[in-house]
Amino acid sequence: MIGLDETCIKNIVRRALDEDLGTGDITTLLTVAPEKLGAAIILAKQECVVAGMELAARSFAQLNSEVEFLPLLKDGERAREQEVIAQVSGRARTLLEAERVALNFLQRLSGIATVTRRYVELTAGTNARIIDTRKTTPGLRRLEKYAVVVGGGHNHRFNLSDGILIKDNHISAAGGVGLAIAAAKKNAPHTLKIECEVSTLNQLDEAIAAGADAVLLDNMSIDMLAQAVELAAGRVITEASGGVNEDNVAAIAQTGVDLISVGALTHSAPAVDISMRFE
Repeated sequence: MIGLDETCIKNIVRRALDEDLGTGDITTLLTVAPEKLGAAIILAKQECVVAGMELAARSFAQLNSEVEFLPLLKDGERAREQEVIAQVSGRARTLLEAERVALNFLQRLSGIATVTRRYVELTAGTNARIIDTRKTTPGLRRLEKYAVVVGGGHNHRFNLSDGILIKDNHISAAGGVGLAIAAAKKNAPHTLKIECEVSTLNQLDEAIAAGADAVLLDNMSIDMLAQAVELAAGRVITEASGGVNEDNVAAIAQTGVDLISVGALTHSAPAVDISMRFE
């Protein structure tokens, strides 16, 4: 999985299982015999883009390696309403103990992938890329950014060390756009590009003159974005940010910006309705 190694996946699933099980699933232990076998289907109750199959499979396997998990769709494929997306079989206790964790991963990540796919489709035919932000669930950023990629989007920074992004508070502390960029250029490793947030066309002029590699066009109107793209004239990468939603993203893309960052991909994506049913 993108951005996730074996240890990372194992640890995330382990923490989720520990959180949900506590000292044990008392209901299952009291009502289901240890030797009882079971089989279940995992059902998408609404149309969605599937994401998180590997996490769901691991949720069962880390409790009992003998559980068989059969995905019927791959991450990134679209599920129809009421479509069976996976089958799972093995010890009934294990299926019940891991059910909620497996579904939580699928519901959350499929929700992000589904929303991302809508934004990507709304901007089809333009040069704009849909990218995510750091507005993610604490501890789950790599999973959520993975789901963005599954949905057809692209990743911005994974963390603060990934790139230089000079924002309004940096500019205020440094004394201005030009001074902030100059300080970054003087001290930054040559491998890192410098992006600077601007909210006016004058600031954009200043950022370009100071040698920024990219500019984040913050909360600009559609008309101002179009002017900013014309002013940039390909000299810097342009990123539109702030107030982006499904109603205005197409118009934003049509201004010619290179990137559109959308916090809603991760901070507001509704979970998909997915359930598990014993057969």
